[in-house]
Order: sequence, then structure tokens, then C-alpha cells
Amino acid sequence: MTVGTQMQQAIAGVQSAAATMKTFALETQDQQAKQTFQQIAKNLDDALEQLKGRQQYIEQQEPQYRQL
Repeated sequence: MTVGTQMQQAIAGVQSAAATMKTFALETQDQQAKQTFQQIAKNLDDALEQLKGRQQYIEQQEPQYRQL
């Protein structure tokens, strides 16, 4: 498995986790839980941006890792 493929899988996993936390936040009536889920989703979104930046760096340095 290439670095590019591994990065794509990591990004997909974080996107999925963030979406799940957002869904939990929308579905819960407990305000404390809602805030917790929203904060976790924000942290995951921040991590996602960092991963995407890293992926762009990898693609610039190693063009063979570009996903076609």
C-alpha cells in the first residue's frame, strides 16, 4: 500500500468520524453531550485540514502518489 493510498484512507476515516459526531450532535437532546460531540467534530475537522495539507505536500514531493 502506497503512502498516497494510506493518506486517502486516513482522510476518509476522519471524514467519516466527523460526520458521525455531527449526526450525534444533531440527534441528542442532552446539551452537554451536544457540545461534546460538536467539539469532537471540530477537532476532527481541524485534523482533516492538516491531513489534506500533508497530502498536498506528499503529492508535490512525490508525484507518483497522486490519486488519479
